[in-house]
Amino acid sequence: MEVTRIFDLLDHYAELCPDKQDALAGKDNGDWKTYSTREWLDNSNYVSYGLMKLGVKKDDKIASITFNRPEWNFLDMGVQQIGAIHIPIYPTISDNDYAYILEHAEVKYVFVAGEEMYRRIRDIVPNIPSIKAVYTFKDLHGVEHLNELMQIGKENPQPEELKKIKDSISPDDIVTFIYTSGTTGTPKGVMLTHNNIVSNFKAVAHIPPFGPEHRAMSFLPICHIYERMMNYTFIYKGLSMYYLANMAVIADSLREIHPHVFSTVPRLLEKVYDKILMKGRNLQGIKKMIFFWANNVGLRYELGKEKRNPIYGLKLKIARKLVFSKWKAALGKNLDIVVSGGAALQPRLNRIFWAVGIRVLEGYGLTETSPVIAVSDFSPNGIRFGTVGPVLKGLQVKIAEDGEILVKGPSVMKGYYKDPELTREVIDKDGWLHTGDVGILEPEGQLRITDRKKVIFKTSFGKYIHPQLLENAFKESPFIDQIMVIGENQPFPAAIIVPDFNHLQSWCRVKTIPYMTNAEMIALPRIRNRFKKEVVHYNKRFGKYERISKFELLDHEWGVETGQLSATLKLRRSHLMNAYADTISKLYNKTNNSA
Repeated sequence: MEVTRIFDLLDHYAELCPDKQDALAGKDNGDWKTYSTREWLDNSNYVSYGLMKLGVKKDDKIASITFNRPEWNFLDMGVQQIGAIHIPIYPTISDNDYAYILEHAEVKYVFVAGEEMYRRIRDIVPNIPSIKAVYTFKDLHGVEHLNELMQIGKENPQPEELKKIKDSISPDDIVTFIYTSGTTGTPKGVMLTHNNIVSNFKAVAHIPPFGPEHRAMSFLPICHIYERMMNYTFIYKGLSMYYLANMAVIADSLREIHPHVFSTVPRLLEKVYDKILMKGRNLQGIKKMIFFWANNVGLRYELGKEKRNPIYGLKLKIARKLVFSKWKAALGKNLDIVVSGGAALQPRLNRIFWAVGIRVLEGYGLTETSPVIAVSDFSPNGIRFGTVGPVLKGLQVKIAEDGEILVKGPSVMKGYYKDPELTREVIDKDGWLHTGDVGILEPEGQLRITDRKKVIFKTSFGKYIHPQLLENAFKESPFIDQIMVIGENQPFPAAIIVPDFNHLQSWCRVKTIPYMTNAEMIALPRIRNRFKKEVVHYNKRFGKYERISKFELLDHEWGVETGQLSATLKLRRSHLMNAYADTISKLYNKTNNSA
């Protein structure tokens, strides 16, 4: 079955896995609930029939607001098959953004996870005349349910009419709007066609060596094009898809599912590694010594180094047997590949996970490019730590004179919904999409991202600062959870630092430092001096004009729900700059914490 439109995946999957009993799976009241290939196809058709009965036509807009779940696929395929446009919306955005998106897109029907999501939009919906009804994925008294829609479809099948509609749908038809949560400004509706997304998942499908006998785990927001495209990729390969509605259950689910692959963001890998190191610090004597010896072996890992350097190869073999095998077991006995995207991955994390025996593939892309532009693969020169791998076949990339990455090809969006002027600002007359990222192409073909064009700033002395390079370096410190480097038009760079409170509390216990609250702890001169040491240490990697001269510590973490981080856990810089304006003013007006 040739796949030219996304919903063709249903018939393609049925050919690959006609009798599979766990095509899709998710937790329901603590237990795994699975859906067979047949149930997936039938339920998707029931959704299509139900929507047809409600009068939904081609290009009508259907929104979903939910955490990851198998039923999302029923809705997604059911909407696509009748030519309607699916608009998945982040469950963690503000009420104002919900109102804007639902009105801007002229949504007709909304599907929400359950009571919490329903409460968020309950008072918004009456103010949007286009919305006809709200459905829930979970039973909720007084609100219509997805199962009720499927029952309508089951009782009113129209297979011939559905086939006629499907046959009329072109690969170049718009299939979805993705409203970018972004780091600044009003959400933008990125219009993507079937071909945009299909071309992208076909271009990466050869990379993971998996098939119908393997399992993938999905926990990043499936409303984000990155996780959604990976979802389609794994389905295209015939994998079983296991969905988590809550990132808090990742550790347990790894041991229950034993997935072979999942996609993630660097922040999660950082957290995993930090937790492993914390366990190591709690060891005693020879065990602790062996643990950190193995860790140092891993941090020196290079691809093929064990073959080129027999002494290193022996050390790695011992480290894997004594230490890394335990790390790997904790991540599920089958885990082989982790795909990292959404932000820059620290090379040390890549090295350590490869040393453990988990192959991390780093990729790069934008919502506007469906999303992958480049990704590591297993070809010669396909992996180089510190880069995002080769550019995908079928895409063209060039570096503009100012260093900006430009891309052209089949995965580039149709444009921004209702905003042709903004579309023209991003896609030039020759069809090149301006990514806003700065990078270089290595001689061997890998793409290296250096920063966001809009994030790079000049100090008042005219020196360019690449904040993300500094931030990634400083986040290697076990004491630092998050950091934002600032200093545009100022005499020097400074930083706002969120400590890793788990590590800091553990350190205080070891050093017998008393404290009552986080605020009290970070105010202690000894704590501030410890952070000053960290800043001095990581500053050594950079030129004098790039170094952090002052810093402030915060007594609280940053999160998605509170607006400081985007849905892919990137800093929302404009929001943070506004929220911490007083802190920033202090940094450039006092000297008591200079590094």
